[in-house]
Amino acid sequence: QVQFVESGGSLVQTGDSLRLSCAASGGTSSWHSMGWFRQTPGKEREFVGGISAGVGKTTYAGSAKDRFTVSRDNAKNVVYLQMNSLKPEDTATYYCAADAGTFSFFVWTAASEYMYWGQGTQVTVSS
Repeated sequence: QVQFVESGGSLVQTGDSLRLSCAASGGTSSWHSMGWFRQTPGKEREFVGGISAGVGKTTYAGSAKDRFTVSRDNAKNVVYLQMNSLKPEDTATYYCAADAGTFSFFVWTAASEYMYWGQGTQVTVSS
């Protein structure tokens, strides 16, 4: 039974960069497609970007494209979200999520497609 823990959230300034990590424990993350989501109070959980198992195809939300990069290090069981050129509207709690672990070649963009979730890490971008 694999579990996931996010880390790396911080208070940063507009234009800064930040790398979030999602570490797996109790198993391996390599068989899972992984997604990053973010949520602010009163809003739905929003897909940011994700990476599939297999060849590691990546998919991004329009708000993240060209600024954020999802990658994975399967040897370390860690998935990363590299965030550049941060803006105040990026302020949110960021969550990593894993699908059922069937070695899918798809990146799911809907939260309902994911089975396992971390507890979240807070990112705050000051103006």
